[in-house]
Amino acid sequence: MAQLKTTPLNTIHRSLGAKMVDFGGWDMPVQYPSGIISEHNTVRQKVGLFDVSHMGEIRVKGKQALAFLDWLTPNSVTKLNINQIHYSGLLTEKGTFVDDFLLHKISDEDFLLVVNASNIEKDFDWIKKHAQQWDVEIINESDTTGQVALQGPRSLDVLQTLVDIDLSQIKYYWFAFGNFKGMPTMIARTGYTGEDGFEVYCPSEKTEWVWNEIMESGKSHELIPTGLGCRNTLRLEAKMALYGHEINDEITALEADMGWIVKLQKGDFLGREALQKQKDDGVTRILVGFKMAEKRDIARDHMPVVEDGKQIGFVTSGAPSATLGFNLGLALVPTRLKEVGTMINIEIRGRACPAEVIPTPFYKRVK
Repeated sequence: MAQLKTTPLNTIHRSLGAKMVDFGGWDMPVQYPSGIISEHNTVRQKVGLFDVSHMGEIRVKGKQALAFLDWLTPNSVTKLNINQIHYSGLLTEKGTFVDDFLLHKISDEDFLLVVNASNIEKDFDWIKKHAQQWDVEIINESDTTGQVALQGPRSLDVLQTLVDIDLSQIKYYWFAFGNFKGMPTMIARTGYTGEDGFEVYCPSEKTEWVWNEIMESGKSHELIPTGLGCRNTLRLEAKMALYGHEINDEITALEADMGWIVKLQKGDFLGREALQKQKDDGVTRILVGFKMAEKRDIARDHMPVVEDGKQIGFVTSGAPSATLGFNLGLALVPTRLKEVGTMINIEIRGRACPAEVIPTPFYKRVK
């Protein structure tokens, strides 16, 4: 059995009494002694700190970097300003997902892709394979890069005292370079929780120091360490996709209800032909949000959506919502069932349990 990879913060998590789990081959904290619900609510109301050093960082540099990435991905890279970020995907020729990622534009010839931890090698190989005819350099910086995510309404107050840049001037999905207590750093106003927050990048050997400095600064703001458990429930409420659940190599970007990252009008890109055809023909299945009709029923990931005793779809993610107080989820279902108010049935331990299709995202923070 392969040994689990560890982030630079592994010792800290264990000293804090975190419950550790295998997450895509990484030894990661799923929760701390305060528990998932407490951590979830703290991020929504105050502030939490996540270890996201397991995420991958892939650099694409060179004279054709912009043109290459615009062809490789469905979103419009040419529309990005310097220091701006957008969400996108690495798609197959079928329009399905190799992975999803955040693209950071440093310059026309320098881009940073932040990819999922379990897909780092696969993504790196995929990008390199398709870059052979382009004047670009592909560099995997994952092992030398540390990353922590400060999330919640008090994030700016916690971080501002530690950096020499005005964080209030960084817009959502933009980033800036500055100094964290004298150390050069990149700070992005991004996150995976639906809350305001920042992701701080640093050399991997500095990650423990950065974590400790942020925790110390956050004491007066009731900052707590937060794990993967609440990261999952927070992102689900905000309808943020999880690879292997809402997206994979069998689900297209249009089926995943991500038409907003598919810029068919921009010209050729990998997967465009398949997605154009699917759009012209009409998708036959689509991702919808649902609320369980009965409080006792909790839909979980991969449970079947049934009709007349037959499976017609499946739950991609499901959980109780600590913020909203009901049990919700996302499911891939036939397009005819997508309208808000439609009733569907989810099979839970042999019972067909009713659920109602409701608008998404389930939670949207007040700005």
